[in-house]
Amino acid sequence: MKISEAWLREWVDPDVSTPELAEQLTMAGLEVDTLESCGTGLDGIVVGRVLTVEPHPNADSLSLCSVDVGAKKPLKIVCGAPNVHEGGRYPAVLVGTALPDGTEIKRRKIRGAVSEGMLCSARELGLGDDAAGIFELDADCAEGAALLDVLGLDDQVIDLDLTPNRADCFCVTGVAREVAAINALDFTDPDTVAIEPALKDTFPISLVAKDACPRFAGRVIRKLNLRANTPTWMQERLRRSGMRPIHPVVDVTNYVMLELGQPMHAYDLDRLSENIVARYAKPGEVLELLGGQEIVLTDDALVIADASGPVGLAGIMGGESTAVSEQTSDIFLESAFFAPSAIAGRARRFGLHSDASLRFERGVDPEQQVRAIERATELLLAIAGGAPGPVQEAISEEHVPARPEITLRLERLARVLGVEIPAEQVEEILTRLKMDVSSFDAGWQVRPPANRFDINIEEDLIEEVVRLFGYDRVPETPGQATTQLASATESRLPIARIRTALVDRGYQEAMTYSFVEPGLSERMTGSVDHLELMNPISVDQSVMRASLWPGLIQALTTNLNRQHTRVRLFESGIRFIQQDSDILEEEVIAGLAVGGRTPENWEGPGNSADLYDIKADIEALFALTGAATEFSFTAAEHPALRPGRSARIDRSGQQIGWLGELHPGIVATLEFQQTPVLFEICVAPAFAAVPPVYSEISRFPAVRRDIAVVVDQAVPVVKIESAVKKVVGPVLRELTIFDVYTGEGIDTGRKSVALGLILQETSRTLTDAEVDGVIDTVTECLADKFKAKIRE
Repeated sequence: MKISEAWLREWVDPDVSTPELAEQLTMAGLEVDTLESCGTGLDGIVVGRVLTVEPHPNADSLSLCSVDVGAKKPLKIVCGAPNVHEGGRYPAVLVGTALPDGTEIKRRKIRGAVSEGMLCSARELGLGDDAAGIFELDADCAEGAALLDVLGLDDQVIDLDLTPNRADCFCVTGVAREVAAINALDFTDPDTVAIEPALKDTFPISLVAKDACPRFAGRVIRKLNLRANTPTWMQERLRRSGMRPIHPVVDVTNYVMLELGQPMHAYDLDRLSENIVARYAKPGEVLELLGGQEIVLTDDALVIADASGPVGLAGIMGGESTAVSEQTSDIFLESAFFAPSAIAGRARRFGLHSDASLRFERGVDPEQQVRAIERATELLLAIAGGAPGPVQEAISEEHVPARPEITLRLERLARVLGVEIPAEQVEEILTRLKMDVSSFDAGWQVRPPANRFDINIEEDLIEEVVRLFGYDRVPETPGQATTQLASATESRLPIARIRTALVDRGYQEAMTYSFVEPGLSERMTGSVDHLELMNPISVDQSVMRASLWPGLIQALTTNLNRQHTRVRLFESGIRFIQQDSDILEEEVIAGLAVGGRTPENWEGPGNSADLYDIKADIEALFALTGAATEFSFTAAEHPALRPGRSARIDRSGQQIGWLGELHPGIVATLEFQQTPVLFEICVAPAFAAVPPVYSEISRFPAVRRDIAVVVDQAVPVVKIESAVKKVVGPVLRELTIFDVYTGEGIDTGRKSVALGLILQETSRTLTDAEVDGVIDTVTECLADKFKAKIRE
């Protein structure tokens, strides 16, 4: 928020310099970003009164002006502005004086006529963006007076970076209260003059959404002259606060908002129908906002409506249908309190932002709506005349927020801050902050003022005390706390160990956004049910990821576009899955690989990594759990993976992930020259570890027997392995598949699988008869389950 120092010092004027004031505000939590001088480069520019305006003899768009600048004789100045007129007062730059941009004004001929200076627009002076005409000053400005003095430009603009909780400081009054409290100065809000009504005219007000709008004040004002000019002093204060002057009604409502913190709105009374009501919108209602934007309303959007329908989005922006213009003469002024919960997020949802929504979302004082109406009326009548009706107010007392009474304990204050502040000083600080304070033996009962929505608990009061006591006065003391050792478990593999294992195997860790593009998400998950963001960064990041694959694919694309032909990436993170009305946040680890099996070396480029290479990497991860035999890979189809080259990963019958080549359709869409292999594994079920158990090393020799069986090609080798391990039992130390053969000597549709069984007992040496019995048992089991035959 930008605020004029001169305006602030009209409310409270501490005996400190501008830099000291900025330091005080920053140390009190109202951080000052910048201090900007207002009158830079405007020395030597004076007020000029135009005496005569004559047509230029050689240019239809130019005028010859005689301008009184307080010198012995008037100056002849050529001007091209359409708004120059006799009697008008404008900034005049004399010969030899420079504009803020460094341009020096010289005596010169313009289309044959001598010009002895220049009449300036606001843009040329750096005082605004208006360049349509020259900057017209008030009629009471003395010719020859320095522009710096006339506009009060010996001023600094203080740019405050306010935190969201300090809604009370989005106005001059709020900052003035803070400055007074910091410097222990008396501060009393100036009394607002109650304007006597000149009319009995009213306009009916009703509250339907009382929880969202418990207080609504309004006033009819007739016979306004909106062609009147907003006085220069007000325009300057608006400009220094970052607002563009428009016309008296808008300027006054903006001024009151900056002064008191109460956003206001004005309606063209002739365009309102029957009554005005604060209610929630009906689903599907359409509202055209100021500027012409149309929005479709939802049932949780608070609106201001008349008999014809919505005429404004409450607390955010008014409607075009009742907008005030220069032709308006009768208005209805609105000053309402809207609950922060009813406004928060609504502006963002409709792609809007306004100074009103900024304040209402954070909370405005619920007790100053009538005061704002009176102040705005006072200013409007002084600028544009008019006849006001009585102030109207609709209120639901039970819904007007009341600040809670909070207990502040002296012992708690000292324990949190690490410094003891005298009780008398604590009470004085709270009183300076306009809080109601009553003491008891152990502390105080405190009720914050109505405008302090940020004070709700004891810690909030402690923060207020230390802000004014001074953070720099709190001594540095070594912290003391009981140290607790972190728990360690062998029942789960640490995610850091998994990441390290992948790095050891040549992968690099990636970190991608949790927001992804809907189309890519649909292709990678096969689902159109996305968790859509209400306020996405962009269309390409508008849904929450249901898989880590989209982010990794985008990272792969970036790497391939930079001529990296061998890429191995992995990421651990959360994926978001909709389950009925709940959102499941599931930790997964995913990866992909493309390019050579090994980095390029003197032996040549080598073969590209395939499904089985990545499967080996995954099996190495599973081996870390101590339960490698519990995992299995089963051929299955996934929307993002190539049919016939994809597998479901299970652990003890529970699905835990997927592995496979990227689907050819997606490969073609993304224009990849090579096909990536991907995997994704749920961390919790996959990496539950089995604690190691001691087993004695056998002193007796192992025996190896090899057998080759012929089975149908459709029989997975993993099932053969599982059956053998189950039937043999603990005597089987190791099982190796050392050959799979199809071809000559094997019937069509069949394959030969060669198994090496290593058998060993811990208590004795196995006899030939015992080994033969094991082999016979294995042969019978495979014949029974898979119709296997011993290969001759």
